Amino acid sequence: MRKWGIHFNVPELMNEAEELEQTASEEGFWDDPEASQKVLQKIKLKRDKIDGYMELVSMISDLLTLNELGIEEDDESVADEIGDGLEKVRRKYEELRMAALLTGRYDKNNAIITMHAGAGGTEAQDWVEMLLRMYTRWAEGKGYGVKIVSILPGDEAGIKSVTVSVTGPDAYGYLKSEKGVHRLVRISPFDASGRRHTSFASIDVMPEIDEEIHIEIDPDDLRIDTYRSSGAGGQHVNKTDSAIRITHLPTGIVTSCQTERSQFQNKEYAMKVLKSKLFELKEREKKEELDNIQGIQMDIAWGSQIRSYVFCPYTMVKDHRTNYEVGNVNGVMDGDLDGFINAFLSSREHRDAMDDQGSK
Repeated sequence: MRKWGIHFNVPELMNEAEELEQTASEEGFWDDPEASQKVLQKIKLKRDKIDGYMELVSMISDLLTLNELGIEEDDESVADEIGDGLEKVRRKYEELRMAALLTGRYDKNNAIITMHAGAGGTEAQDWVEMLLRMYTRWAEGKGYGVKIVSILPGDEAGIKSVTVSVTGPDAYGYLKSEKGVHRLVRISPFDASGRRHTSFASIDVMPEIDEEIHIEIDPDDLRIDTYRSSGAGGQHVNKTDSAIRITHLPTGIVTSCQTERSQFQNKEYAMKVLKSKLFELKEREKKEELDNIQGIQMDIAWGSQIRSYVFCPYTMVKDHRTNYEVGNVNGVMDGDLDGFINAFLSSREHRDAMDDQGSK
């Protein structure tokens, strides 16, 4: 148990939480409400991780007690209960192990996901809509907030592109594993001949940049356009030209937001996305291979996919980076992504460890 506590960084988390709590008890702490709220959020995040570990310890202790009672009373009826308990322990352990792998500088941040349809026309646009549903289901299962920032509907069906904000502790740390090209193989519902089609969509994931990181933007470098929204967002979004599109002229980066209730709110969030993209660009220039931020840029087509989702002639989802695969494709489309995320984070941990050994 003690080794597990060290593996999950519990002593370090406890020290950090105590230091932050000491800061929160100092005189004048509430003089800056915004800064004090950030400290309290950090305390909660660390205490939640500590509580998760203590819950695991309690679960194991209860199972050991139950097992001893079963042996003493020669009661085989507890076997099923112990089996169920061991499965819960396994799931809790994997949850904590995944969280312990999130050591990147921006892993704790919210995430911004942008999805684009690639080769495949209407079929690919329908694939983007399926992926949007998959990530929404996964995020909701984690208790994260999900909000569509901008959306461009497909010509006949589906979605050409969509940007989504996912808010919650470690959202970027988990979702960074999803950056890349995703391939779909299925019998197309848009093909009257019932032929099998292959479609592609690209997923880009960025950390949402908080106020602690300053990105300087010259207002003269921006072109700001307003337009009427064309996607989901309720009746209000289609009545006024409240949607905002911001173009950063020096880089050509374009961001937009159309789902807030006012022009001001849309502009504010579009600027937040722009800052995240400029920050990503800046980090990429500083280091050619910054894995947590950059990823490999590829065409959204054959040979570039990180993961394949096969509905026909068999069912399988396989990640080509880790070789992790499952046969329950419907479960994955309903948001069961933790196995893929875990495999990705574990492979990065192993690679980092090998890199450390090689540098010694």
